[in-house]
Amino acid sequence: MTFATLTLAHEQRTAIVTLNRPEKRNAISLQMIADVEAALHEIESSSARVAIVTGAGKAFCAGMDLETLQAFQGQSPAEVLEDARRIAGFFRRLHTFPKPLIAAVNGAAVAGGCGIATLADFTLAAPEAKFGYTEVKVGFMPAIVATFVLRQFGEKRARDLLLSGRIFPAAEAQALGLVNEIVPGERLLERARELASELAELSPTALRHTKRLLVQLSERELDRELELAIQASTVVRATADFREGLAAFLEKRQPRWQDEHPSQWTPEE
Repeated sequence: MTFATLTLAHEQRTAIVTLNRPEKRNAISLQMIADVEAALHEIESSSARVAIVTGAGKAFCAGMDLETLQAFQGQSPAEVLEDARRIAGFFRRLHTFPKPLIAAVNGAAVAGGCGIATLADFTLAAPEAKFGYTEVKVGFMPAIVATFVLRQFGEKRARDLLLSGRIFPAAEAQALGLVNEIVPGERLLERARELASELAELSPTALRHTKRLLVQLSERELDRELELAIQASTVVRATADFREGLAAFLEKRQPRWQDEHPSQWTPEE
């Protein structure tokens, strides 16, 4: 199978997915979501026992493509909800992928790109890699990934990372537990291949059942939390601040927030 936004290579018992939009810093488009899901399906059906995901060029993944975000503004409420469910399904697919998944973070991993790094079973990073859940800076929110961040890092750290939208270095990502190893950039893929080879020596049946158990232990709660996140995401995408954040980013100016009161748009209402 050929893909528009990535490449897929099979090396013995390892499959390597390379996000391949370097001119866009490997930003996530709807086409990329479809390509990644198709690639994962192909890997799942193949003899590969481990998958690696990395990025072409200097970035790992810069999050959602701005052209895609702009297109959201003209959508009907039903279309917005459908897109939110599509993004949630994408992250859930990464979370539940039955074979070990290694992220080799070669550069910036922000917003949705940081989400991919978060959801991998193992995350290796080059020293120069940067991370951040930056959605709030453009009037959006890291809704779908929030439940995973909360589970992995605890509430205090989740509040820090999600509410500040700050960029943090690989060393801090390792201290948080987001990154397993920091590897010199020139050895990053080599080390990912070594780890994949080590995992490929283990029982694929045992690994598959272990991953499934880890998912099942919190599956019902996760489904409920993701539905809340989907609803919150659709509400925020209808706000003036979302429109203003995107416009300010594209125009390279400071946003002029309108400070909408939460009582006007909380998803519970």
